[in-house]
This record gives sequence, structure tokens and C-alpha cells, in this order.
Amino acid sequence: MGHSRGGLTTKIHALVDAEGRPIRLKLTPGQAGDAPVGTEFVADLDPGATLIADRAYDTNPIREGAAARGVWAKIPPRVIRKDAFSFSPWVYRQRNLVERFFNRIKQFRGLATRYDRRADNYLAALKLAAIRIWIAKI
Repeated sequence: MGHSRGGLTTKIHALVDAEGRPIRLKLTPGQAGDAPVGTEFVADLDPGATLIADRAYDTNPIREGAAARGVWAKIPPRVIRKDAFSFSPWVYRQRNLVERFFNRIKQFRGLATRYDRRADNYLAALKLAAIRIWIAKI
């Protein structure tokens, strides 16, 4: 994974359903961009679904991929974007489900401080925590 002066850095990308349960998890180095993972996640969405993401995922390939699959993309436009898109702040508030998921993940001490040195072990621990979240929601 990525290196910094503080050690290993990792970004956790999560796709969650309408109840905040994780559907897909992916790790990337801390210095990597968010948009390439976003294009992969759009491929997992069903037609008619709603994609709510933050500004880091506001790219043309993500928007075009979502439109091609029949997915309603509600992503706030970045400051540098010249095109205007419809944006509903009321729908965007539902993005807090993702933030709540990350809050639940960070309650596990080993995940919050990342004791695992290898990325595959860290991802396995994340998936175990995701299983616990799924079980708790049933």
C-alpha cells in the first residue's frame, strides 16, 4: 500500500445499500485517486438504482457509466466542472449511510489503527467486520 512519513496509508472504498450494509469493499493506496474505483463500483449497480457519492467521484466516466446502466447519479459537482448537473441536497443527505458505515468500521480497534501490515490481511479483517454489521442488521 502507499507509504508516507507516518507509515502505510490506505483508502477504504465502500459501496453500501440503502440500509448502510456493505456491498463491496476495496483498498487502494492513500495517494491514489478515487475515480478509478468509482467506475468499478458503478458496474455493480442495478438499473434504476441511485448512486450517491462525494465530489471526489465527480468524473465524466462515472457519470457516463451510471447513465449507460440506468443509474441515477447524485454527485455534487466539483468546483472546476464547467457543465451543470441536477443536484438535490435532500437526496445527497442520504450519503450519511456511508459515513455511518465507516464509523461502525472504526469501532474495531485493529481496523482503526491498522495493525495489519499486509493489505490482504487488512481487507480480510474489514470483511469480517462487514459480516458482523450484516448479522447485526438482520
